[in-house]
Amino acid sequence: MAKKGSLKSTLAVSLNNYLDAGAIVAGASGITLWKNYLGLSEMHLGWLNAISANALGAAIGAIIGGFLADRFGRKFIFTYNLLVYMLGVLIIMFSVNFPMLLCGFLITGISVGVGVPASWTYISESSEVNNRGRNICISQMSWGVGPMVILLFGMFFAPGGYLYDIVESLAHTVIGADAAIAAVEVFSSRVVFFTLFVVAFIAWNLQRQLEESAEFKANKEEKKSGIVENIKVLFTNKIAVKTVAFLAIIYLTWNLVASVMGFFLPHIYETAGGVSNEQANWLSCVLWFCTVVTTAVLSKYIDRTSHKFIYVLGLLIAISPWAMVVSTGIGSTTSLWAFAILWGIEGGLSVQIFYALWGSELFPAKFRAGAQGLMFFLVRGLSAVWGLVFTYIYGENGEGFTLAAWCMIVLLLLSLIVGVIGAPNTRGKSLEQITMERYGE
Repeated sequence: MAKKGSLKSTLAVSLNNYLDAGAIVAGASGITLWKNYLGLSEMHLGWLNAISANALGAAIGAIIGGFLADRFGRKFIFTYNLLVYMLGVLIIMFSVNFPMLLCGFLITGISVGVGVPASWTYISESSEVNNRGRNICISQMSWGVGPMVILLFGMFFAPGGYLYDIVESLAHTVIGADAAIAAVEVFSSRVVFFTLFVVAFIAWNLQRQLEESAEFKANKEEKKSGIVENIKVLFTNKIAVKTVAFLAIIYLTWNLVASVMGFFLPHIYETAGGVSNEQANWLSCVLWFCTVVTTAVLSKYIDRTSHKFIYVLGLLIAISPWAMVVSTGIGSTTSLWAFAILWGIEGGLSVQIFYALWGSELFPAKFRAGAQGLMFFLVRGLSAVWGLVFTYIYGENGEGFTLAAWCMIVLLLLSLIVGVIGAPNTRGKSLEQITMERYGE
């Protein structure tokens, strides 16, 4: 049975992806400014990445939010979660020391994690059979638009940007005319986070008006399942366990690369590429533009094209910029642009699209969000550890970038191989049909 209005609800819920990626990139685009303002080391930056929406914060939130969404409903998450997000953003905006900044990143990250399983589950459950892939792509486009817009804000508000005079005047008004230069410059990052606060407020008002998922309501009428019972079923059902292992592996190996790109990329451009902060942000902005355009094109074809073919194509493109790094480096302008454009195209065909799609298709409604939350917890948690390891491999000034690139290639190859072996055939099937085929009655 087709569900009406899936596009409208998809757009409202997709704002969570804007806020997820936006929080990561807002931190990344201004990380050099916070580093100068608070006197942070590379290890401090590693910790900010480790507990943020990019890693551990989202991991903690996901495992909580997934099972809460299965127990109390997807709408329950939409009603309250973004209030937590807004709190975290406010703490970042008013941070004057490293513990405050760390706390803000953690709270924001937890909120992002809570929202992800419910969002992807809700989009799939409210989609028509032949539009499920399209709607997931629309959600992914929001994940690309967020960084692109935030990077533009970052460039306009940053020192030397078109709107920096306004930021500088505002900073002097708030913190005094004799404020240190670093304190004035970091004010641009505070303004960028304020834009996330505004979008979160708008998204919260839209999402709390959504109706509960019909599939969730039908499942609750059949049998009331507690959180503990759903966890038990998830870990004892062989098909569910195999599915968790498959999805966790393909998403983890890809996300270990993507998490580094999401948080550290402007910093990599500045250190390994030798460009200015403004140039680094322009490169990243073009990268995300390529992601949005590629995803828009994919949304037209994903529901009538082999998923395995798209999956393989995306990973081959993902490997190509890292292969370029180990062969020629990214010391030239041409190499930097090629690197950004190739990874941007990859983002539009990324593993995350198929993780979101398959993760919401391959589990029954009773623990659909919980399973996604568990996998997200594993992936983002390990990404937190990898973020700390990466800063050690990379070095203070990018001297270990080639070794890091080899690590990225190996991880992406693993995601490619496991995905080819285990890719399911779910295109054109309803969620009920997929559940029946995999789990029976």
